Amino acid sequence: MTLVGKFAGVCLALASTSLHAALFEDGEARRAILELRQRVETNRQNSQSADQAQQKSTEQVLQSQRTAEEELAQLKQSLILLQSQIDSLKQALNQVRGEREELAREITLLQRSQKEILSGVDDRLKNADEKLKSIDQRFDKLEPVLVQIDGLEFEADPKEKREFEAALNIFRKGEFAAAASSLAAFLSSYPTSGYRPSAFFWLGSAKYVLRDYADAANQIKVFVSMAPSHARVPEGMLTLANAQAELKQTKDAKKTLEVLIKLHPNTEAATAAKERLSKFK
Repeated sequence: MTLVGKFAGVCLALASTSLHAALFEDGEARRAILELRQRVETNRQNSQSADQAQQKSTEQVLQSQRTAEEELAQLKQSLILLQSQIDSLKQALNQVRGEREELAREITLLQRSQKEILSGVDDRLKNADEKLKSIDQRFDKLEPVLVQIDGLEFEADPKEKREFEAALNIFRKGEFAAAASSLAAFLSSYPTSGYRPSAFFWLGSAKYVLRDYADAANQIKVFVSMAPSHARVPEGMLTLANAQAELKQTKDAKKTLEVLIKLHPNTEAATAAKERLSKFK
């Protein structure tokens, strides 16, 4: 081989080596560039994701803030309404207190007025009682009055007449215990009164209603023996027979009924006596 050929071969070898090195260095550069691009893309994507996350977080924060502001506004509205209601209640309470105070004043005035009226009424009643006592005293001093009762005729003092009629009115009201007490008191106060037969009859009748049959029988017996022609004798005898029957004095009751029918055959008491007598047989 010539020197020129050797030199050309050496140059060719050096060129081949340089080309190979250049090619190698260019591949590494491309890879580096690709890797850099990949990292940039990754960083871009990460940055974009971070921005999206931050944006989403920001939106959530803003939404939370808006919700909180709405709730706060509602709360303020509720507080305003509550305060309005409280003010209304305070106003109503003040009004009730005022009405109560006014009512208390009116009650106080009424009580004072009532006391004054009652005091005046008491004074008037006292004066009226004194006048009535004076009238009664003058009336009691009057002459006896003529009385006709139960077929009897007699004279009686006005007070005597008034007390008997009062006792009889008590009986007619159905207050038999009080009537019995009043009639007994009358008989004790007026031992010679022309009212005595009638008083004994009504006293016996009251005792019978009160189921004091023994005393009822005694009072009626006194009545019948005291005034056998009294208009209420048939009725009294029927009451006597009923009292005797209640006392299990059957024989005496039958005898009383038989005498009643015999002496007073045309009376309602005799009709009732016949029916009662038939039940003993």
